[in-house]
Amino acid sequence: MATTTVRVGLASCGIASGATLVFERLRSLLSGRDDVKLHKVGCVGLCFREPLVEVEKDEARYLYGEVTPEIAEAILAFHLQGEGDVGERLVFSSAGAAPENTMLAKQVRIVLRNCGQIDPERIEEYIARGGYQALARALQMTPDQIIQEVQASGLRGRGGAGFPTGLKWKFTRAAPGDVKYVVCNADEGDPGAFMDRSVLEGDPHSVLEGMIICAWAVGACEGTIYCRAEYPLAVRRLGVAIEQARAAGYLGKDILGTGFSFDIRVKEGAGAFVCGEETALLASIEGRRGMPRPRPPFPAQKGLWGKPTVINNVETFANVPWILTHGAAAFSQHGIGQSRGTKVFALAGKVRKGGLVEVPMGMTLREIVEGIGGGVGEGHTIKAVQMGGPSGGCIPLALLDTPVDYESITATGAIMGSGGMVVLDDTSCMVDVARFFLHFTQGESCGKCPFCRVGTKRMLEILERICRGEGTMEDLARLEELSVHVKDGSLCGLGQTAPNPVLTTLRYFRHEYEAHIRDKRCPAKVCTALIRYRIDPAKCIGCTLCVRQCPVGAISGERRQAHTIRDEACVRCGQCIGVCPVQAISVE
Repeated sequence: MATTTVRVGLASCGIASGATLVFERLRSLLSGRDDVKLHKVGCVGLCFREPLVEVEKDEARYLYGEVTPEIAEAILAFHLQGEGDVGERLVFSSAGAAPENTMLAKQVRIVLRNCGQIDPERIEEYIARGGYQALARALQMTPDQIIQEVQASGLRGRGGAGFPTGLKWKFTRAAPGDVKYVVCNADEGDPGAFMDRSVLEGDPHSVLEGMIICAWAVGACEGTIYCRAEYPLAVRRLGVAIEQARAAGYLGKDILGTGFSFDIRVKEGAGAFVCGEETALLASIEGRRGMPRPRPPFPAQKGLWGKPTVINNVETFANVPWILTHGAAAFSQHGIGQSRGTKVFALAGKVRKGGLVEVPMGMTLREIVEGIGGGVGEGHTIKAVQMGGPSGGCIPLALLDTPVDYESITATGAIMGSGGMVVLDDTSCMVDVARFFLHFTQGESCGKCPFCRVGTKRMLEILERICRGEGTMEDLARLEELSVHVKDGSLCGLGQTAPNPVLTTLRYFRHEYEAHIRDKRCPAKVCTALIRYRIDPAKCIGCTLCVRQCPVGAISGERRQAHTIRDEACVRCGQCIGVCPVQAISVE
């Protein structure tokens, strides 16, 4: 008798949406049945439709979104007894049409190949999909052959800098010394970014396998995964995967009987954004304050504990087993120019279909945001795409046909970064966006470099003045001048890139800055000091809902009579607009 498989997405996004209750209901309903297998899986990428439940039956797959425990029960009844209809919840189907079929068809899954398909806490499921075969092959190759294969693939570091991965491994292997280390940077700190977290939660063994292959190639004896403590589920599943890999002989002494020994430990970081910089990360692992140091020497020559060290991020390592299994040519057939393979992006912001996507390098921003992400809400238009996190920049609508590769994105003034992609629409104030990201980087500065410590503070003060309507035209030149000094005078990537959001918004949206300064007006109606709430007396029906909702008592009026708002008391929270049944309240 054919077995039906039911999978429930239990990554952080699914759990936050209530997937645990769905899983428990399904487990209760399926108790004692041998013909149906229930599995916990990671994130398939459709975060906007969580909780997700997939049914695989008769070689066909059916993925349902926004599932409640009651709907989960109906899904079982439909597939097992043929009762009812749950078609309105179907979001993907390999056996027919569904809303997200096209969205997923446009993607190429290499890093996310197992996410949403396997139970991340069961090594046997990873092995069943070809897991650890790349390691077995690698151990039959010489270290130089592995490095040549990685170099031929064109894989570049996916943490943001885009340094050729094979070249980094080559430098580390060539560095003198018998003791070497491999470090995985899982300190994903960009606002709006969750690529690495999802891979660690959904397919931790792919990262471990990539690290073990790297260790064999460079001659390392020990590995460390530096993961932020704010990712408790990722940390727990990494721990489970490491123990399983040890028990199966893939980690520890004499791996697969080859005499090669290598082990991995997890180091939890405290969430300092600067520890995403490799030398600050190494200092944190060593128990010191996470602060960057001058380079050279680079970690490949002098890294962890003063020994040669390879540092790559989660996504980079997850690519390696696929490359060793399918070959460098298969990987490099995706992409353009010097940007080969695929890239995982976290779509966030005002986009309709937020979540994870993995696309070939060279796909345009428009294809990603509109073709896969569904664009922005009805009645609104895309204003910009913020890429690269706080270190990145804002790419305007006019450049939406820019191909996503390292060189093209850098030419816009933004950076590829680790993969955060925040979509902004016409309700976003670009001055406020620049202020938000600079506030983040200024607060995360370790304080070592005066230009980063003080320069970003002065820039933030200027932006805050402009948002209050107190700026001057001279402030714009001052921002640009300070940006140059902060970039040139900072030691690490945090300070060197912190001005990017300011510079790109000045470059593409200077008119919004000028409106704040000259007209004392925020075109997007976001900056609270420059907007006023008004009640149209011709529309107001005097229902008093706004009076009861206002947290500061700024609205007054009698029942069935037009109400008014006192500007001096109003805090511009917007709650009155949300409850007004006749849209009588406007923002000016």
